[in-house]
Amino acid sequence: MAEDNLFSIAFYNTENLFDYKDDTHTLDSDYTPSGRKKWGHYRYQHKINKIAKVISKIGTDDCVFPPVLIGLAEVETKQVALDIIHSETLRYLNYDCVHYESPDERGIDVALLYHKDFFELIDSEAIPIEVFEPNGVKDETRDILYVKGNLYGELTHVFVNHWPSRRKGVDKTHLKRIALAKILSQRTDEILKQDPDANILIMGDFNDDPSSESIHKYLVSDSIINPMNKLHQLQKGSLVHNGVWHLFDQILHSKAYTQAEQTQFVKSEIYNKEFLTDWTGRGKGEPLRTYIGKFYRGGFSDHFPVYAIFKK
Repeated sequence: MAEDNLFSIAFYNTENLFDYKDDTHTLDSDYTPSGRKKWGHYRYQHKINKIAKVISKIGTDDCVFPPVLIGLAEVETKQVALDIIHSETLRYLNYDCVHYESPDERGIDVALLYHKDFFELIDSEAIPIEVFEPNGVKDETRDILYVKGNLYGELTHVFVNHWPSRRKGVDKTHLKRIALAKILSQRTDEILKQDPDANILIMGDFNDDPSSESIHKYLVSDSIINPMNKLHQLQKGSLVHNGVWHLFDQILHSKAYTQAEQTQFVKSEIYNKEFLTDWTGRGKGEPLRTYIGKFYRGGFSDHFPVYAIFKK
């Protein structure tokens, strides 16, 4: 039964949520009406409505309201994020968003949706990332989004991430993710130096599991806790990569959320409800995708969302 002293935050990789306009500066031509995916207004709007439906339901088994904060990955523009919150499902809720264009060559970015009744925006910035290929060429990857605001009246620091993928192999890309972990850890250390009891929320698609070196060695510390490691140890995942379940999507928090005198962390979950799941073919049991290769399935994403419950 939903309780009014609980609230949730969530993260969702929406998988290639492009608009259907061709941007000559990015690799989005497949997602246009004349492109390989035949991506037009109807399919775009259909996916927007599906993503909005998911957001409206996350955490509502425990909480009265949908998530007060939702980190998104793989949205092409700010307008895409706005289209989600202006959809028929979410338009009556008081959501707004923070988004910056990143140098990602595909043109996909991270964003943060926030419920203005519960979160007061103070400041935000895109933290630029410099990581390089083995040949010295800079990898144009996504920025880290930093947002500062008052969450239920408590000053809160939020970092939204989408770290470099494993597309070229784990061994060839893991140093990039370690580099991002070091950048992020430096920023959280700066905040905690000023205020050891700071409320910090770190969410994202890290393209690494909780047990990966980038997370457990370079990001988790005495001050930063990863409660999703318990889910990973139970072999639960948010996506399938190369035939194996992984928990790349994670929400971490500072130790402040374990202290009794303020907002407390309750639990973490993967939102893997039946309606989000593919029950046919080789992908049985996996997230129901929008496309499998060039074939349109009309699903949601190749990731399940993840969320965390907190007690005020």
